Amino acid sequence: QVQLVQSGGGLVQPGGSLRLSCAASGRTLSNYTMGWFRQAPGKQREFVAVISWSDGTTYYADSVKGRFTISRDNVKNTVYLQMNSLKPEETAAYYCAASRTLSSKRKLYDYWGQGTQVTVSS
Repeated sequence: QVQLVQSGGGLVQPGGSLRLSCAASGRTLSNYTMGWFRQAPGKQREFVAVISWSDGTTYYADSVKGRFTISRDNVKNTVYLQMNSLKPEETAAYYCAASRTLSSKRKLYDYWGQGTQVTVSS
């Protein structure tokens, strides 16, 4: 079992920044990759970014490249998503998740955080 507890999120103006955190505990985390997904009302949950615990390899959705940064702290067992230049259409519930595969496919993620709301509005 892997437990994921999220923090961060909230209301931010367009063009602003937020950082999300995801604290992980449980099984050997080095065997997992950590991803961030988001789900807007009435839409499918979509991939945002992923990072490997073991070597830090990262991948991003094209829509967030250059603006979002995923990182990890292996001492704190925490993964972060730094989001800059946020847009109103990025208003969504954001979820962290753990998978044994470095993937953007939602179905390959076994464990999920509780979700945190990000609202981008003036």
